[in-house]
Amino acid sequence: MESQWGDGGSVDLDGARLEEMSPEPLLTRDYETRPSLVYERLRQRHGPVAPVDLLGVPAWLVLGYQESLQVLQDDDGWPKGLENWRARSEGRVPSDWPLGPSLEVNHVLIQGGPGYRPLRAAWDIALKPFQDPGHPQARRLKRAVTAYADELITLMGQGGSTGLADLSAQFSRPLPLMVASHLLGIPGSQGDDALMDMWRVLDAGPDAEPALERLLATLAELAAAKLDKPGDDFPSYLLAAHPGLSIDELARELFMLLGMTSDHVGILISNTVVEVISGEGSVRASLSAGMVKETMNRVVMRKPPLVNFVPRFAARDTPLGNYTIRAGDPVWVSAAAAHADPLFAKNVCPSTTVSTRAHLSWGAGPRQCPARELASTVAAVGVDRLFERFTHLDLALPVDQLPWRSSPFMRGLRSLPVRYELAPVAPERRLAYDQSTPSTESESDLPDPSARQRSSLWRYLTGLIRTGR
Repeated sequence: MESQWGDGGSVDLDGARLEEMSPEPLLTRDYETRPSLVYERLRQRHGPVAPVDLLGVPAWLVLGYQESLQVLQDDDGWPKGLENWRARSEGRVPSDWPLGPSLEVNHVLIQGGPGYRPLRAAWDIALKPFQDPGHPQARRLKRAVTAYADELITLMGQGGSTGLADLSAQFSRPLPLMVASHLLGIPGSQGDDALMDMWRVLDAGPDAEPALERLLATLAELAAAKLDKPGDDFPSYLLAAHPGLSIDELARELFMLLGMTSDHVGILISNTVVEVISGEGSVRASLSAGMVKETMNRVVMRKPPLVNFVPRFAARDTPLGNYTIRAGDPVWVSAAAAHADPLFAKNVCPSTTVSTRAHLSWGAGPRQCPARELASTVAAVGVDRLFERFTHLDLALPVDQLPWRSSPFMRGLRSLPVRYELAPVAPERRLAYDQSTPSTESESDLPDPSARQRSSLWRYLTGLIRTGR
């Protein structure tokens, strides 16, 4: 049986086996600069599911919206867990595959099998105090996010009330990392040093490997401390909900929260700022009306931070799109491609003020991101503080010249250069900003200014002010 798609030739639906195909590489220069064109080319050639080469390893990429839902909502038919990967079990995945290390860490995002459900239940319990708006922890966290945002904005303002800044490096990326440090209960400047190491790991530069070793050691020390003396923080709540976690297992969960949530939120803040600055007047008006989360929903529909989810695997031979996916084949759902699926996109009105909730930015089904409400709140507070504290924010580059960074999972801006003008601050408010706290915040929830000055993160951010003018 054959099917004709676009001008790409025929596709053998019944006999095609992934390991016998010659799929085109996904992570190319074209993908780095214009991933939408790559998705569309694959869609024209193969339909809603396409074979791709991921740095030397073949996989199926799901491009269709309905097919993405089919996979995401059926955890039994499309389970996670590397133990389900047939090629890996047969020794056909190279030991030095670049994506191997990020998938081998067996945390809640990756894990399959019987251990997942109790772990996910513990995550939901541990996060609830921070995501329930009526809980004191959620209110305390929101005040802390506001304080951290004001702290970063005030630091930028030390370069002058008007000037140039890289809003990604100086605000969007450090803010969620600082919030994650608050959630984890990492003490003082040690937390900021861990954040810098997380930053190095996410950038995957030459110092990423030693940074990862330091970070995991720090998180293991933190896990041991929380096991010995629990506090009012996420790791302590997770241990209480899942007492069987070992120190190493807890450290892996903390690594996932620190890395995945912070990168996702940082990209979401930057993308939302670009949307507001470069959008029509209605975008700014809706933001002024307090509809920040509506603006973010429109942003993640067009530019989701998490473009491709970690792989799932066919539990049995299953038709999907125009192929039969064989048991044990890896399947990567692409949220970015699914949002651009013509069969889905034609039903989404781009100009409406109230956005659709049908986006897949946080996943779908039983494994939808457990921290989605928390992450959305952090991003919304960050965006809101920016547009309250700055009277003018304008892009320092044309929007089509902004530099992007792509990975197999995430896509975000390398930098966000802006021209800014700070709003005048009343004396009583200026004191609050300088102390990095609203007047209602308790002393124990505040960053220690002297520790900040000693931390590597703060030295780095201060250096950007001196050199960024």
